[in-house]
Amino acid sequence: MKKIVMTGGGTAGHVTPNIALMPALRKEGFEISYIGSYDGIEKRLIEEQGVPYYGISSGKLRRYFNPKNFSDPFRVIKGYGQSIKLLKKIKPDVVFSKGGFVSVPVVLAAKFCRIPAIIHESDITPGLANKLSIPGAVKVCCNFPETLNYLPKEKAVLTGSPIRQELLKGSADAGRTYCKFPEASKPVILIIGGSSGSRAINNTVRELLPQLLPDYNVIHLCGKGNLDTSLTQTAGYLQLEYANQELADLFALSDLVISRAGANAICELLALHKPNILIPLSANASRGDQILNANSFQAQGFSYVLEEENLSPETLRSAITHVIAEKESYISAMKNSQTRDSIETIVNLILDASNKRKS
Repeated sequence: MKKIVMTGGGTAGHVTPNIALMPALRKEGFEISYIGSYDGIEKRLIEEQGVPYYGISSGKLRRYFNPKNFSDPFRVIKGYGQSIKLLKKIKPDVVFSKGGFVSVPVVLAAKFCRIPAIIHESDITPGLANKLSIPGAVKVCCNFPETLNYLPKEKAVLTGSPIRQELLKGSADAGRTYCKFPEASKPVILIIGGSSGSRAINNTVRELLPQLLPDYNVIHLCGKGNLDTSLTQTAGYLQLEYANQELADLFALSDLVISRAGANAICELLALHKPNILIPLSANASRGDQILNANSFQAQGFSYVLEEENLSPETLRSAITHVIAEKESYISAMKNSQTRDSIETIVNLILDASNKRKS
């Protein structure tokens, strides 16, 4: 049996594409193992898939000053040693990385052990973790055509982002049953603030609720620890920390999605043809990748972009009104997009790397 080690973590966006690939990899006869951090979000998500999970020491490599900058490099070095031991124990034919800082020692350990590694970059410009990993990779998959300009030509492959196939099979009726909205005929707005939630989006949405609820039902994925208990009994408003199996049904039920602009999240919206408002993470709080992602989707007619600096109940209400009025044009643009079968493309790259190692 062929063996693969997958890695990636820190946020759900570094994990869900790996999960999307798992059914196809199993179909091709791969035995899957996963290396992640001791207690990151990836641990829970992967263990739910019944995949053997190995935790290693990891540290964040920052572009700014933080006292942890002095200790985290030692955690990365420790994780590198742990990864070498694990790879020698598991003996995989190939390593696949979705990025995040926990993936760096795994990819570099794969190079040391002469195991081919393939990495995937979701954003337009490569993140620091993937920049550090590229020298240890045989192929670098990417999501946007613009990304090819930032990658070594001999390694770069435009694949798109793997989408969990179960998201495409959601049932609006099942979503309606799950939500139990008193007035089920109202259009539904789904708000997704990312796996850790967004205080700015959460506060704005809750402030706007009195204006929204007469016309819409609202599903609010607000992130871990961000539930507002004072709103629990509000008719037409369902708040959840995180959605898992029920997410496909919630998507199917929704008429409009308000989301951050992480690459995986927006590619799911594109695949589902869901009219959307993107609120990218501010450049003050990130390296600006979500802004580039959002602008690319807006230029293609897929999305309406509302910058966080301009976010208020008034601007959000205006954006909702606009997108609902123009939703057919957004849906048409998404349906006409040149989307790829990214799962098949990536699995073929993995098979090729695995076969070359065995030959």
